[in-house]
Amino acid sequence: MNFLDRICERAKSDMKTIVLPETEDIRVIKAAAMVQEKGIANIVLVGDPEKIAVLAEGLDISKCRIINPVAYEKFDEYVNAFYELRKAKGMTIEKATETMKDYVYFATMMVKLGEADGMVSGAAHSTADTVRPSLQILKTKPGTKMASAFFVMIVPDCEYGADGAFVYADSGVVENPDAEGLSDIAIESAKSFAQLIEKEPIVAMLSYSTYGSAKSELTEKVIKATELAKAKAPDLMLDGELQADAALVPAIGQSKAPGSKVAGHANTLIFPDLNCGNIAYKLTQRLAKAEAYGPILQGIAKPVNDLSRGCSAEDIVGVVAITAVQAQA
Repeated sequence: MNFLDRICERAKSDMKTIVLPETEDIRVIKAAAMVQEKGIANIVLVGDPEKIAVLAEGLDISKCRIINPVAYEKFDEYVNAFYELRKAKGMTIEKATETMKDYVYFATMMVKLGEADGMVSGAAHSTADTVRPSLQILKTKPGTKMASAFFVMIVPDCEYGADGAFVYADSGVVENPDAEGLSDIAIESAKSFAQLIEKEPIVAMLSYSTYGSAKSELTEKVIKATELAKAKAPDLMLDGELQADAALVPAIGQSKAPGSKVAGHANTLIFPDLNCGNIAYKLTQRLAKAEAYGPILQGIAKPVNDLSRGCSAEDIVGVVAITAVQAQA
């Protein structure tokens, strides 16, 4: 059973409610029909029922719940809840009322108030427009200072990682984390690997240097992040700074980082900045013909996930399933 099939089976075992706010996009409507047909999750569609009906012609979305924010009986409750969350930032009731008419903000508030277990957006919105409402309404998880993103990479015929399965982070959100932030990304990514891949995370803090083979401001950040992560999560299999070959290839790991339990065995790769992480995942996807699932968000108090604007309906189904599994935790 491949990664996505396993995720879908896990989602089916304890069905969660996932809200989709981009209901003016046919890909989202098709995905909702597919999710309901497969029994992966309960779906809430936020939008105008008449417009949704036109898009859904020929598709079965009869089991989906459709909510038009301005006609919803709890709309005032949502407005007041958002106002209370943001009044210290200058929010007014009038502005809160207008904001709750925005489908993404409304869907995020559904998650906040427990009417949905998670949200998936991004087919027609930027990452920023998906993440911003989540940070304003849901906030970060206790003990986590920032939201970040990762990709699950499934590399065919690969002897490295967890039988070719990896987490790459951060590959989507945090442009240039400081050492503290990088340590948090490493710890959250390890949790994400364990949750989604169901194997022990082995975390490599990547650099162009291994164990001091080079020295610069760039390598010092990774060294400091490694120290911080080890102090915060002493039981975690984590080491750095490691070059990519030392992290992945046992013989090279033994040579460059003798005695390291991580070197040569890593499956969770932490990149020093977004440039590195984004380039690496795209190279792996194209050159190694890897499956790339993400960007998957982590560090937010409740599950919210972003989509690529070039996604297919099938891609959306996969992200819904991943979000449902995250919600099970």
